[in-house]
Amino acid sequence: MMAMRLPALPQASGAAVSSSSPVPPKKAARKDPPPKPREGARTSSRSSGSVTLEDVAKLAGVAPITVSRVLNRPELVTQETLEHVRSVIARTGYVPNLLAGGLASKRSRLVAAIVPTIGDSVFAEAVEALTDRLDEAGYKVLLGLSGYPATREDDLIAAVLSRRPDAIFLTGITHSAETRQRLLASRVPVVETWDMTPTPLDMLVGFSHEKVGRAVGEYLCKKGYRRFGLVWAGGERAAVRRKGLAAALAEHGVADLPAAVVQAPGNLKIGREGLTQLLESGPCPEVVVCSSDALAHGVLTEAKARGLTIPGDLAVMGFGDLEFAPYTYPALSTVRIDRRGIGLRAAEAMLARFDGKPVESVVDIGFEVIEREST
Repeated sequence: MMAMRLPALPQASGAAVSSSSPVPPKKAARKDPPPKPREGARTSSRSSGSVTLEDVAKLAGVAPITVSRVLNRPELVTQETLEHVRSVIARTGYVPNLLAGGLASKRSRLVAAIVPTIGDSVFAEAVEALTDRLDEAGYKVLLGLSGYPATREDDLIAAVLSRRPDAIFLTGITHSAETRQRLLASRVPVVETWDMTPTPLDMLVGFSHEKVGRAVGEYLCKKGYRRFGLVWAGGERAAVRRKGLAAALAEHGVADLPAAVVQAPGNLKIGREGLTQLLESGPCPEVVVCSSDALAHGVLTEAKARGLTIPGDLAVMGFGDLEFAPYTYPALSTVRIDRRGIGLRAAEAMLARFDGKPVESVVDIGFEVIEREST
């Protein structure tokens, strides 16, 4: 009986090696190196990777540390080198990895600024001065708006601290217990502004609202005014000014102080409505004191619409000395605050702290009562 040989079954991939002579493995296909881009040709970051600090250094013909100084400590680099390296950065579209740099240097190069609003120049000018000075030193400002009242401050500060800012610029000195604890525990330099206290969280640049109110009361009483009215927006700092004003008037025998309390922040429309409310609730006062120039502008407008002469029938006093105050008709008497000075002094305090230099914990920038035609 003849035996039949069956064909061998095909081996599955990865099967054991046959006992027959080993088969040499196939050589991997040779890959040609990618072609070099033409000189001056633009490359795609999708295919070649994003531009690095070393790339910028090579193109600029400088050491990587020089590029780093241009980005982080520009004051250490000559103007010629600064402009040259910055032009290369602009041409390449290089974006520094601030996260990696921050981990290495323990600095984020970010400063957070929290203000109630930038709807008028009261806070905007301080933020501009802060931003300009910090930008010169290589820091960028992250802006947050807390509103009136500062209902969003807690959430803003929690979010800001999670990004590890190098310092924080705050408006006012009144904060929740939770926020105070967070700020103290973070050990991040803090500059409180637009207010005054002998015991700030860390550093303070501001002025006394109570003294402002007293100074306005003294000034108007010396002018001979005795029947007062207020168009006043809510808010902690405005409340302190009102308290100082009332105390000064009481010392001169003025006890009656009718007020139209309006929504903050004030504007021309709300100021007009405030004077309307005041006049409808009683006799016309001799002088209306407003918690802001914006409200005072509205009071001036409404008074003229009613045929009242200023200051003959009604005098008007503002607060802030905003850019339009000298140009209202008549020109508005007010209280001048060095808004840019607040931002600049806050920036200087932060930079001194960064460099380990001694810093004055409380800076009182003062104020000035400005007399114009409206009083």
